[in-house]
Amino acid sequence: MPNVNQTVFAIPGSLRSGSSNHNILLFLKSFAPANIDFVIYDDLAQIPPFDPGNDNENVTNAVIHFRKQAEAADAIIICTPEYAHGIPGQLKNAIDWTVSSGSFSNKPTSLITASTDGANGHAALLEVLKTIAASLADDTNLLISFIRSKIDAAGNIVDTETAEQLKAVFNALLNNIG
Repeated sequence: MPNVNQTVFAIPGSLRSGSSNHNILLFLKSFAPANIDFVIYDDLAQIPPFDPGNDNENVTNAVIHFRKQAEAADAIIICTPEYAHGIPGQLKNAIDWTVSSGSFSNKPTSLITASTDGANGHAALLEVLKTIAASLADDTNLLISFIRSKIDAAGNIVDTETAEQLKAVFNALLNNIG
């Protein structure tokens, strides 16, 4: 990885303040090298429902901002829960807005699913990311089941194995930045 400044765009799939997923991204940010600008996106709730009929020159500023941040990033990390065995609606909605822009195309992308189970949502989101041509590698994806047993009340990762897995995924993603 070059020593020039690079950006990792981190998207928490939960809208809840202080979610496990947001705390995981904060944990990863604390390990970012000095040349990495680790940007956590907190405006997912501002993105309107996807409507292909509105995906034109009049698209909202929230969508434009999201697309531009994804496009400008050198890599993307998504850390999300699973809702009702699927992808959280607002996260899927935001990703739908990037289909026509190609914002994820060939972009090194990491998916971390941290939930009670998470397997169904993780598989579904991996399929979506493949469909939009995100650049995925096996070592940049991680499913963390039973996340609440691996963090404390303050949101700190207390399970050593989980902490090491997260660091390994993050380092693998950084190694995929070209």
